[in-house]
Amino acid sequence: MIVTVVSMPELTVTRTDIAEARTRLATDHFVLVDIELPEEVRPGTQQQETQAGTPQQDRMEGQRQAPQETESLAAQLGLDAASLDWFGRAGEPARAEYRKEGTGLIVPVVHEDQIIHIHAVVTERFLATTHRGHAYLARTITEVLRHERPTDPVAVLFLLLGEALGTYRQAAVQALLETEELEDDMFEKRSPEQVYRLAQLRRHSALLHHSLRPFLEVTDQILTRRMASPNFPEERQRLAREFQTSGRLVLADIESLQEATRRAFASYSSLIAGEQNGVINRLAIVSVVFLPLSFITGFFGMNFTFLTDKLESRDEFWLLAVGLQVLVLFASLYILHRTRIWRSLRENE
Repeated sequence: MIVTVVSMPELTVTRTDIAEARTRLATDHFVLVDIELPEEVRPGTQQQETQAGTPQQDRMEGQRQAPQETESLAAQLGLDAASLDWFGRAGEPARAEYRKEGTGLIVPVVHEDQIIHIHAVVTERFLATTHRGHAYLARTITEVLRHERPTDPVAVLFLLLGEALGTYRQAAVQALLETEELEDDMFEKRSPEQVYRLAQLRRHSALLHHSLRPFLEVTDQILTRRMASPNFPEERQRLAREFQTSGRLVLADIESLQEATRRAFASYSSLIAGEQNGVINRLAIVSVVFLPLSFITGFFGMNFTFLTDKLESRDEFWLLAVGLQVLVLFASLYILHRTRIWRSLRENE
């Protein structure tokens, strides 16, 4: 566990322990606390196998960590453990809830192709955040704080929300540009890798949409109720409206990405259907050429009296068996040329 404390407005960043962070949250008037929890180890991974020890060591480690596991992170920070039992707990969905002493949120953030969640609790005196793994927004928020100089923890929270929306906007724009490039490449040369990448982009767009939309819905509900209160300051109303507007714009970008992936799949299907139509047309031309030949071959292959008694010479054989077929072949090719069917197929290649 890595605990980072930022003192405002001096913007002093220090690394400390959980006990010092609890003291600062109880005494300071404007402080930011960020807690980086270890990432979860999935069952069966190499990291879990490497960290696994003997049964005796596992029992000793479990006994040593048992007291800490029974106490929630909110309780360790001196917060309301009953209402903030979700704070720092893995697997929690997006959340936004308003309480008398502050507001709690679980903010989704895009990192590469994954969605991580930042847990945040804000009051008039402090902003406490926690996440698992590397602090993806820590350096960004620090730089923003140096330039913006917010006046209270709530303003810092809106900066955090804006940066979280920025990760979604960046991911959606990059995926949209890649989708358009793939669609342009399809008209030059098609490959199975393009379909595979389009499928990945489509799943990515669905992931962005399914993770952001529930969060925007719950935040819209709580912000609408707060803005209806006459005690809600005008500056915070402005920040809330800006966040709601930005959220709708980012959601529109994600929906544009979803539409672009669907359009790219439709374009690929249309191109493949066009190629299949060309193949079918070529087969139809072959059928037109060989159908009369097959009929003549089958007709003169019949064993009836006229053929067996009257057509006995070699000249008659060459004239009817070969010459008639050559004549039918040239007649079929001439008809195809006159109707421009063959020329149109060559132009479509």
